[in-house]
Amino acid sequence: MPKPTFETLDYAVEDGVAVITLNRPDKLNAFNTQMMKDLIAVFDETDGDDAVRAVIITGAGRAFCAGADLSAGAATFDYDARGGEDRAARAPEGVQRDGGGLVTLRIFDSLKPVISACNGAAVGVGVTMQLAMDIRLASTEARYGFVFARRGINPEACSSWFLPRLVGVQTALEWCYTGRLFPAQEAHEKGLVRSVHAPDELLPAAKAIAREIADNTAPVSVAITRQLIWRMAGATHPMEAHKADSRGILARGKSADAREGVTSFLEKRPPRYPDRVSQDLPDIWPHWESPKFS
Repeated sequence: MPKPTFETLDYAVEDGVAVITLNRPDKLNAFNTQMMKDLIAVFDETDGDDAVRAVIITGAGRAFCAGADLSAGAATFDYDARGGEDRAARAPEGVQRDGGGLVTLRIFDSLKPVISACNGAAVGVGVTMQLAMDIRLASTEARYGFVFARRGINPEACSSWFLPRLVGVQTALEWCYTGRLFPAQEAHEKGLVRSVHAPDELLPAAKAIAREIADNTAPVSVAITRQLIWRMAGATHPMEAHKADSRGILARGKSADAREGVTSFLEKRPPRYPDRVSQDLPDIWPHWESPKFS
């Protein structure tokens, strides 16, 4: 099967770990419509490939993503003035969909764990797209900025849902009110990123986490776990988690993976999990309805 190619991304899979590299280095990997489409498509690819056990996202050159491509000038955020290029992102109700939000919603639905390796500037959508990722690592060269109020717009990419859950309401509001740039160390202190690394140690550190996942865990169990944690972040009562947990344990408890997990532990050998995300993922969400856009 030929390796997929994308206009704004590099994509490679090695030993179960997919590495997605935002690749517009001459534009500091600025986000445009094509990058939106490529990111959505690449997560379709990682979800559909059972060989992929974990996903890492980083940037080419000296930036992770410097935010929206501003080459349209004053009309950058005026969808009507820009004409037809974004018409495909309109909802049936006629409301223009935010491109960054389409990306983070797709990442939210990912069946594979997603690790951010932020190598440089991450501004606007360059930081908000990372909020939907599971584990965020930063280079000492990384800089972050929720700059929307400084551009006359508001936070996007579902960041008003993700950001307070990660760093608390007070920090989220300060960062968004001021729109200031802040360093990786502050991002670490406030809980936005897991750890800060020297530039040449960033990707190896991300790959070490991905390797730990790929070598030791059942992929179907990881897919369920990812959705349990993210979806329950918005649940109104722990009973919702109990319902989903119970359905999952019922389905997974009789699976070949569960038998292998116990047997390999007792036999003191590495596990060889047979179940595949593409065909063995149970439906444990009969109570869950995805919110509709209106």
